[in-house]
This record gives sequence, C-alpha cells and structure tokens, in this order.
Amino acid sequence: MALKPHRDKLLAAIKNPKAKADKTLLEEAFRQYEIWSDKLTNLTSKGDRRVEEMTSLLNEDKDFLEVDLIAKKGSPFIKRQKGQLKLDNSIIEEFLIHLVSDDILKGLPKGIETGSQTAFMSLTFRPSTIEGLIKEPEIVLKQKDQDFTIGKSIYYQFSPNEKFDKKVTANGKLFLAVLAAEVKVNYDKTMFQECAGTAYRLKQGCPLSKYYALVEYLDMKPEDVRLTDIDNVFLLRKTKRLPFEKRSIFEEVRDQHRDFPISSDVMKRFVKEMQDFISSTWYDPEQALNRGSFS
Repeated sequence: MALKPHRDKLLAAIKNPKAKADKTLLEEAFRQYEIWSDKLTNLTSKGDRRVEEMTSLLNEDKDFLEVDLIAKKGSPFIKRQKGQLKLDNSIIEEFLIHLVSDDILKGLPKGIETGSQTAFMSLTFRPSTIEGLIKEPEIVLKQKDQDFTIGKSIYYQFSPNEKFDKKVTANGKLFLAVLAAEVKVNYDKTMFQECAGTAYRLKQGCPLSKYYALVEYLDMKPEDVRLTDIDNVFLLRKTKRLPFEKRSIFEEVRDQHRDFPISSDVMKRFVKEMQDFISSTWYDPEQALNRGSFS
C-alpha cells in the first residue's frame, strides 16, 4: 500500500538515469509537492467546502507540474514518458486518499484502509491429487492492483486438520476492496473495456462492492455503464483529449488546463457516491419481510 504515491513516483523519477536531463525539473516538482501536501494536510474546512479547497490545490499542483514544468521545460523523454512514470495520475491517486477523512466522509469505522491496494478478486482451491486433500491446501488467489480503494485487510487460514497443525495449514492475507477506482489521464474504448472486466471480476469476489473510473480526458464516445459492472465514470475535466497534433504544443496544453480545470462539482459527486455507499445498509435479510421482496 502506498499512502503517498505521487511522492514515491517523483522520487523514483529523480533517481531514474533515463530522466537525468530533467533531474532539476523533477527536484523542483518535488519541492512543490511538499508545499501542496502541507497545504492539504493543514486545511481546517469540512464537507463540501473542504473538497472545493482541495480541488483548487489539486489544480494548482497539476498545472505547475504538467504545464509550467513538463510542457514548457521538459525534455522529449519526460514529455513522452510522464504517463509511464505515473507523474500525472499519481497526483490524483494521492489526492483521493485525503478524501477518506472524517472531515469529509461520515461514518468511517476505525481501522478502515485506503489508497492503492492489490485487491481481492477470487480464491479457489486446486488440489493436485486425491492425496492433496489431506495435505496443506493449495490456494489460488486472484488479485489486481487498484489505484484507489476503501476496504480492509483480511487474514485467513485453511487446513484439513481441525487443530490447524502448522504442517498442513495454509494461511495468508488478502485486501477486500468494497470500493475501488481506476484513475486515468486519458480514457479510450480499450481502457473502458478493461475497467468493465476488472469491475466484473472484483464483484465476483465481493458482489456488493462499487467500482468507478476517474478520468481527466475522454478519448472515446461515452457509453452506458449500466450495461457493465462499472458503477460510474467521472469526467474530472469535462473535456476530450487534445488531438494528436496539439498534444506537444505548450500553448495548447496550457489553454486546456486553464479552460477545463478539474471540476470540484464532479469531485463532490464522487464524494457523495462514496458517502451514500458508506451510509447504506449493504444487506439485511430482515428487511426482505418488510419489503415483501429479496431486494
């Protein structure tokens, strides 16, 4: 789990020998990151007002990194590889962690976990022979990295021995994400289909869970998420991706950031979805008799 993913990516980029020409630029970005992180931590507002102030700070930091530094001063390498280095979307990943706060979300239990996690999808048993049934169980655990989650680590052990003899007992840990989100700078049809597949597999392991995508720039025609297991796709900047021939032009990048900042209204909608989910009763069999139906 990385609770400061943007910090980690900046430090990794600074040490990357391929980014040697941009080291001074990246060190400047790191100094700005520390200022941004301190400002986020020291906010005193609550609720929607806090989300608005956080989003304003998010725009300031992304504009400085992506426009004033990379687009204006960066080498061809850093401009071309910033996505692979996760310098841009890791800012949002770290921002989302700050949303999981008692100052914004009500009803969070103590001990809840958040941030980027390797989330549980399925657990199956695979005995190699009939004799394998009396030996330590062979477990196949399917998991997938998620940019943002809310959930809890679950510890397990399985054994054919009722006293859990260590010689024949398998134990381990998994992270159960009841809410997961993928963060994308650009979002195309292939990414949408991949997210739909991930949402389906995560909900096989935890059917009540929620799955979202948070996108800066849209590079496809919007689709009806009700036909998939994705709960919603949030378009943070409410705009499409720049055409290919404009993506490397400083003025075009600058103007798009200025004209289409990350929207605090969209971010508040995401917060509301999280709050509604946290506040709801996920399953109560007694309510079926009151309703006269299972759901």
